[in-house]
Amino acid sequence: MKEYIIETSRLTKKFGKRFAVADVNLQIPKGEIYGFLGPNGAGKTTTIRMLLGLAKPSLGTIQIFGKDLKKDKLAILRRVGSLVEYPSYYGHLTARENLEAVRRLLDVPKSRIDEVLSIVRLTKEANRPVKGFSLGMKQRLGIATALLGNPELLILDEPTNGLDPSGILEMRELIKSMPKQHGITILVSSHLLSEIDQMATRVGIISKGEMIFQDSIEELRKMSTSKMAIKVDDMEKAARVLLSTGTVSETVEDRLLFANASNNQVASMIAELVHNRISVYRVEEEKKSLEDIFLELTGGGSL
Repeated sequence: MKEYIIETSRLTKKFGKRFAVADVNLQIPKGEIYGFLGPNGAGKTTTIRMLLGLAKPSLGTIQIFGKDLKKDKLAILRRVGSLVEYPSYYGHLTARENLEAVRRLLDVPKSRIDEVLSIVRLTKEANRPVKGFSLGMKQRLGIATALLGNPELLILDEPTNGLDPSGILEMRELIKSMPKQHGITILVSSHLLSEIDQMATRVGIISKGEMIFQDSIEELRKMSTSKMAIKVDDMEKAARVLLSTGTVSETVEDRLLFANASNNQVASMIAELVHNRISVYRVEEEKKSLEDIFLELTGGGSL
């Protein structure tokens, strides 16, 4: 039986007559990287704020580490680190000095500062004023701050927002390393679907305040049906030839698409095309991306 670090039941947040979050049942197993996806305004940040005790649910319950957040809020939050929106710093202070200010509040050993700087790969920049940091370095310092208390759960809201490609790569690799190297469970929300695809082990998709999918990323990918694409010199003739053999194709732009075609069927189609003197330029399998599936599930909701 799986141990869930976060488990909510009918979690709901209402503003006036509008439901920002409605009946959300999150289940985040220990040691997972949980990708929380949804269009803008879908309810991701509102959900995260409720998980961190920053917003009070209108209905439902939140259990973290098997305890009720309403009853054991302080004990739970001592074991949670978070980075919500852009972190704030004292720009004139160094990275080490900023971390020292937080360390005193948390009352953790001084040695922890060097540990978290090493985790986020900022050791060499520890004594530089933060005002000279790039956005990516500031985000990594934000994660270092979230890690100071040695949390078992890390909640990151849009950690790659505004980063350049190299910054996104650094952040992704950092997040991926933490469950194995430090035993941390991570909830990460993002509108960058390709990023979630590359680092999450479990995915939750929220749309208009409601959870419409929650399972492993492998199960999400299984929802897509792959198609075989064949590019030829004469599409109309190729379609007629294959139709005469009982094979129905779909014409999209410059290629013929075939759903659920086995290797033997593809080999037979190519042989038939070549026999009819039709040049075959390329044969490739096309699979739906995570973004394609997301758009189908959310009805084309924009990010």
